[in-house]
Amino acid sequence: MSPFPQHLLEGYRTFTSQRLPTEQTRYRELSERGQAPAVMVIGCCDSRVSPEVIFDAGPGELFVMRNIANLVPVYQPDGGAHGVSAALEYAVSVLRVKHIVVLGHAQCGGIRAFIDDIEPLSPGDFIGRWMAMFVKPGETVAQRGHESRQEFTTRIEKAAVFRSLENLMTFPFVQAAVDSGELLLHGAYFGVAEGSLFVLDPVAKEFRGVGELRVANSE
Repeated sequence: MSPFPQHLLEGYRTFTSQRLPTEQTRYRELSERGQAPAVMVIGCCDSRVSPEVIFDAGPGELFVMRNIANLVPVYQPDGGAHGVSAALEYAVSVLRVKHIVVLGHAQCGGIRAFIDDIEPLSPGDFIGRWMAMFVKPGETVAQRGHESRQEFTTRIEKAAVFRSLENLMTFPFVQAAVDSGELLLHGAYFGVAEGSLFVLDPVAKEFRGVGELRVANSE
């Protein structure tokens, strides 16, 4: 067996010497009474976009599901293995989370592969099929005449958040919880370079900077 990555061991030692002592009580409580997070975050696997870091969350505060391009499939209770759907069912039906946040981000490799049709999208065993569910039958994704390539990419990255929110409502247990007011759905978009966060305004159907939200909430 190959040696365990040294930088991970060093990170663990730092964790045990610095962070763990301040949160030991919380870890013990979580181990005894179990987790009860109020928020589920569906994010991308991208190593630059960690929900726990972005939202400065402690142990037990977020139930996180990460996958390529932060996509949620449609409800499809067949014989296949559905990791996202299983995590979603657990979060809503067992943990009873009160919020689900779909977190998209800039420079998403999955989205870039999808719109450019570049490697490893086409020949791979899984990525191509996974990203294909982003588009509905008969739907086309194309760059608009006035758009730069960067603008097009950003639009599709944000569209992935909309599509996932739309697909969430195909799950009966999600729709029931939303209709009863027990669950709220949210969209967000993270700018990697600037560390900026944009939150979806469901009425305007636009992403607004957190600064704009503060102004709006203070009025």
